Amino acid sequence: QVQLVESGGGLAQAGGSLRLSCVASGGAFSGYSTGWFRQAPGKEREFVGAISLSGTTTDYADSVKGRFTISRDNAKNTVYLQMNSLKPEDTAVYYCAADRNLYGTSRRVNRYDYWGQGTQVTVSS
Repeated sequence: QVQLVESGGGLAQAGGSLRLSCVASGGAFSGYSTGWFRQAPGKEREFVGAISLSGTTTDYADSVKGRFTISRDNAKNTVYLQMNSLKPEDTAVYYCAADRNLYGTSRRVNRYDYWGQGTQVTVSS
């Protein structure tokens, strides 16, 4: 079974950048669609972006569109979330999720079967 590990979180100033990585093991990552979600204190987990298993289709939440970019390197079993122009409201725990039976993209939390442990992103003003 696939296991996901996120990394790259940390502290950033407003307007700064961070790149998150999600590394998969235990399965062929090329066979999984992947999403990024985030959860701020006291808030529900929300959709950030997603990328299809082929990497040809992406989807982004309106709140991050134009600032965040998802990419994947199946040869390295890694999915990335490049975050630019960070805002304080981007502060949250960011989670990588994957599903083998999703050939497009999904914004639904309950659509994904596999989740990483999360990585904290904190943006100061």
